[in-house]
Amino acid sequence: MFDTSIQVNLQQGFGGGEVFTATFARALQRLGIETRLFVDPGANAWSSLHIPAARVESLTDPADLPGLLRRGRPGWLVFHTAAPGAVVEKLRAQGHLVTAFAHMPLYGRDPRPLAPFDLVLAGSRHVIASLHAAGIDRVYPQPLYAVSQLDRSGADSGPLHARSRYDWDRRKFRDRALKVLEPPWRRLTPERAFVRRPGLTLGIVSRITPIKQFPLLFAYLAPVLARYSTVQLEIFGSGGFASIRDLDRALRPIREKVRFWGHQQDVGAVYSSIDFLLTGLPEKEALGLNVIEAQACGTPVLAPDAPPFDETVMHGATGLRYRDPREDGGADFENALTLLLEGGFRFDKDSAKPHLARFSEDAFVARLRALLEALAGAGPGTVAAPS
Repeated sequence: MFDTSIQVNLQQGFGGGEVFTATFARALQRLGIETRLFVDPGANAWSSLHIPAARVESLTDPADLPGLLRRGRPGWLVFHTAAPGAVVEKLRAQGHLVTAFAHMPLYGRDPRPLAPFDLVLAGSRHVIASLHAAGIDRVYPQPLYAVSQLDRSGADSGPLHARSRYDWDRRKFRDRALKVLEPPWRRLTPERAFVRRPGLTLGIVSRITPIKQFPLLFAYLAPVLARYSTVQLEIFGSGGFASIRDLDRALRPIREKVRFWGHQQDVGAVYSSIDFLLTGLPEKEALGLNVIEAQACGTPVLAPDAPPFDETVMHGATGLRYRDPREDGGADFENALTLLLEGGFRFDKDSAKPHLARFSEDAFVARLRALLEALAGAGPGTVAAPS
């Protein structure tokens, strides 16, 4: 059994993968395992996460890891971001057990970066199926799922205020220039505090990224929403310039119903401010941490009836799943919307209890205990594909 995990997450932005990494470290600590976490020196998200269980260190290049770990005894590494195959092989040659966590399904993605690892872990059956479909056979057969982490540092109990809708990419000259220009422009605009509007409030609580496919989703849903004057859409999250531009275009038919609020630290307050969480399209989504968080707060979810949402949304209890609008033009979404407006659905706490227990921290710790038993039986550097 390992007494330390060495985790590597060099993501520069903030998303579900970073929240999961913090949750992973906290759960391992409950099992007596400390975490040494290597992060990108320019990433500032880690200060907003509660991770006293991890010793956080900066790492610019994963190629430096074999040298940094050369003098220590062989251990267990978990890569949350990809490392070159040559680096993985050097670490394995040192006797380390080198695993990777697949935070995205592999449909349409290159599987080769995952091939060198001893074992690949995943957060949903949807991702596991995509790994098998891509020919990755060293896959841990049970999904680890996720746990909501609502206690983010920097969150306060005050009213929600509008923040930037943009998550600037510092690698792009255009974004770097616009990042400089945005603060003076924002100082010239009045500060907006969130106040609920009359009617039914649908909310997006998510990074605005291509994997969510929000522009494509609203190509089908915006015409439906335009027919219902009492339905509002609030968007809590930020994204790159192109992602926000494309979403703006898709929302033109309902522009008067839509407000952007940017990324918010107090996600618990966000979920309590909306009536239903609206997800993106399914196939590029790994699990949907926002779905887990919303349900933990008692906020029901509207999601397409497809993996991974068939794992996370209990239809009729914690939300409603509707037919993918690309298949029926949004007709079933409109049926669900009509049901909501008529008061035909309520979050069923009693029926939801067994479902939501799957995403509790205790259940997560139990899944990690089973994983550690499997790893201990294999030994560093020698993991065989699980049956």
